[in-house]
Amino acid sequence: MQYYEDIVPGSSDRFGAYAVTREEVIEFASKYDPQPFHLDDEAAKQTYFGRLSASGWHTCAMTMAMLVEQLKQHQQAGLGSPGVDELRWVKPVYPGDTLTCERITIDKKRSKSRPEMGSFRNEVKVLNQHGEVVMTMKSTGFIRTRDPNGTD
Repeated sequence: MQYYEDIVPGSSDRFGAYAVTREEVIEFASKYDPQPFHLDDEAAKQTYFGRLSASGWHTCAMTMAMLVEQLKQHQQAGLGSPGVDELRWVKPVYPGDTLTCERITIDKKRSKSRPEMGSFRNEVKVLNQHGEVVMTMKSTGFIRTRDPNGTD
């Protein structure tokens, strides 16, 4: 199990392999972001995207799926997140792309009011199969401490 004490600021890892499918792009957009360039090939050709593209919110959801899978593999003692900062959609994501994540731990802080937990901040880059950054975000996570009486 990975606890607060195991988090190392400056550490990084790369993980995930999410295959983006046309069917999933259309299904997600139909339900949550029904703009023509996410739903229709011909309409998408007339836009900046040039072809059918995934919603940025869909890219976030695919990223979350990869992040959660990584947390499960490392058995992190996670306690959720208060949010995401500085979310940017850098390049379009298209059906046929395969996404991966690169995460760098920025810092961590033990809670003064709740010694059984701490927080850490990550910078996450999502890349396509060409190594191009398609999305970036900074996120904060809560995590259990192994020793509530410990110090940093």
